[in-house]
Amino acid sequence: MASALIYLFVVLAVAAVVYLLASLVFGRGEQLAPLPPGSTPTRLPSADVEGSDVRAVRFQQVLRGYKVAEVDWVLDRLAGELDELHGRIAVLERQLDAAGQELDKARSAVTEGGAEDE
Repeated sequence: MASALIYLFVVLAVAAVVYLLASLVFGRGEQLAPLPPGSTPTRLPSADVEGSDVRAVRFQQVLRGYKVAEVDWVLDRLAGELDELHGRIAVLERQLDAAGQELDKARSAVTEGGAEDE
């Protein structure tokens, strides 16, 4: 029984030494240096978010998926951008309707004025 425990200890010690040597020689296997604590790869422009910006978003991975705070931040930003765009569209549609009504009035005034001249 004691020899089995010694054998197990030696195997674990050899495995630990091989792992440490491999880690020192090959590094962590990442292409980029690790991010400093508290920083994030998640970036969006301060205004006028476009589809390519959203497609380029990357989230920091943590133990069980993505960092929730980063995902929430991106979703809040996109929701704000959508609300702003819908607001702009509503204003432009109202301006277009008002301009169309003014155009109709101007056309009717011209046709009434032209009919009176004849």
